[in-house]
Amino acid sequence: MSAFLFYLFATLTLGSALLVVLNRNAVSAAMSLFLAFIGMAGLFVLLEAYFLALLQVMVYAGAVVVIFVFIVMLLDVDKLPRQRLDKLSKVAATLAFALMVTGVFWLFNKEQFTAPALPAEATGAVLKTYGRQLFTTYLLPMQVTGFLLLSAMIGVIVISKKSALAATEETQ
Repeated sequence: MSAFLFYLFATLTLGSALLVVLNRNAVSAAMSLFLAFIGMAGLFVLLEAYFLALLQVMVYAGAVVVIFVFIVMLLDVDKLPRQRLDKLSKVAATLAFALMVTGVFWLFNKEQFTAPALPAEATGAVLKTYGRQLFTTYLLPMQVTGFLLLSAMIGVIVISKKSALAATEETQ
């Protein structure tokens, strides 16, 4: 039964993530992102990480997706003219893709996949252990995630300022 649930949640997560990338409608992409977060929460439940599953649903599926939908509605993305990518954007996208491919090759070419030994108190859903792991072992991924969210927020502010300026110029 757990193997079936794993495949179900993994398929839901991967399929929804693919729809996020391929969907042209921003609202539908945000709803697909919501489904991907729900699938990840299901995978956390299967790993018996109930606290992380709860955080996944409350923080990401709840707050982040609502903010994305609000921003999409605020910007009215469908009415904005499509812009062509300049050379800097193409170079940045190519560099990011190359970095991702290099990371995947590095991950799968490691000789051993051994996890560090967990302390004895990590056998349950102990918040102190989560906090210790979060700010020691997983500090870099958490900082990278925070930086990505900050850069996305700055990008939204820049886009909304541009669209606000364009709207005021049209009315004058």
